[in-house]
Amino acid sequence: MPAPTLETPRLRLRHHVLSDMDAFAAFFAGKRAEHVDAPQNKTHLWYGFSSEVGSWDLVGFGGWAVETKDGALIGQVSITHPPHFPEREIGWILFDGYEGQGYMTEAATAALHWAWEQGMTTLVSYIDRNNTRSIALAERLGAQLDPAAKTYDDVDVVYRHSPDIDGNAEAYA
Repeated sequence: MPAPTLETPRLRLRHHVLSDMDAFAAFFAGKRAEHVDAPQNKTHLWYGFSSEVGSWDLVGFGGWAVETKDGALIGQVSITHPPHFPEREIGWILFDGYEGQGYMTEAATAALHWAWEQGMTTLVSYIDRNNTRSIALAERLGAQLDPAAKTYDDVDVVYRHSPDIDGNAEAYA
């Protein structure tokens, strides 16, 4: 099953298409990717990109391409749980030139509401402790630092999201 399309006032979260991969390659080659696990080569990029798409068929969740209503691809928000993650995660990447406009807050809020509607009761975000912008986003979304949560990477902190603490419930309504 492809990712369901989610609409917000300014954005569309949609299934990925093959041409999206070029934008991901550019993102991972740039400075904005300094705090995320970047693929080592195009083959690894393909594996990661394909897992975001294929997860929908395998487990019922995965990655959404985030685009503006005029069709500009600006990033991704995803709900994933690969084998090396202790818990199901909501994560995001925002392409260069789109920061500071509230786009990812809007996209992640839509994805969180979708998750709660599916019966998910908690998600985490694994964030490099030096990624202050991503930490600020998690906090804007209402997530709370969970120092007791396990992580797969010692440089990460874990922020916990749940419908009970979702501080941005009406951000896109």
